[in-house]
Amino acid sequence: MESLAVVLLAVFAGGYLVLAGADIGVGMLLPWLGRDQRERRVVIASFAPFFLGNEVWLVASAGLVAGAFPGLEHRLLADLYPVAAVLLVGWVVRDMGLWLRGRVDAAGWRTVCDGAVVAGSWALGLAWASLLGSVLGGGGVNAGSVLALPLAVVFAWHGAGFARLRLSGELAVRAARGRGRFAVSAGVLVVASVVAGSRLPWSEVVAEGGGLSLTAVSAVVLLPLLAASQALVWRTFWGRVDSPSYL
Repeated sequence: MESLAVVLLAVFAGGYLVLAGADIGVGMLLPWLGRDQRERRVVIASFAPFFLGNEVWLVASAGLVAGAFPGLEHRLLADLYPVAAVLLVGWVVRDMGLWLRGRVDAAGWRTVCDGAVVAGSWALGLAWASLLGSVLGGGGVNAGSVLALPLAVVFAWHGAGFARLRLSGELAVRAARGRGRFAVSAGVLVVASVVAGSRLPWSEVVAEGGGLSLTAVSAVVLLPLLAASQALVWRTFWGRVDSPSYL
């Protein structure tokens, strides 16, 4: 049952990094992809229908960790508390910028919200890259700080590949200059997360009693439902974007 829980966590975490990593990467590249406010609205529209659904994979990952590997959260946060704090702040700032951008019809307001999207996306990219780097390097924050920038560049590269698929016209040409390949960058993120996961002491943090079995079975039931709903959203909204969205 422990091995099943580890595999499920790898699927949920990998799904989050691939799917949410795309909108994080696009947000990191927003000033380059969108040269004016209208272009930036279109760039945001490329991931607007997906970003909330993408975050569900992270919620599922957190629930699986809490139920099946309760000791892991303490181990990670004890050494990486500053990284976790940056991650949470970046998440709130990025989502705040996305939701509030269209609330006020003023150029200055939209500029501030665009800045929040970019800053929050870079904070998220660097924080996730630092966390992965810390686990990969096995040396806490110091190892994470060394690997953070290269891994953050992977997020930006991943975003360029996603934007290349979603945008049209000059925006698509601009995204193509980033040389992003969505499938390739997705593979890099998955490999990085799997290698990092292989370095964690699962047997030392696993839940005792029936908590592990209950959580693993619940995750088995949840996974196809989550995958099906995600596929439905992507099928509904997939296609090249050439106009702004509700965000």
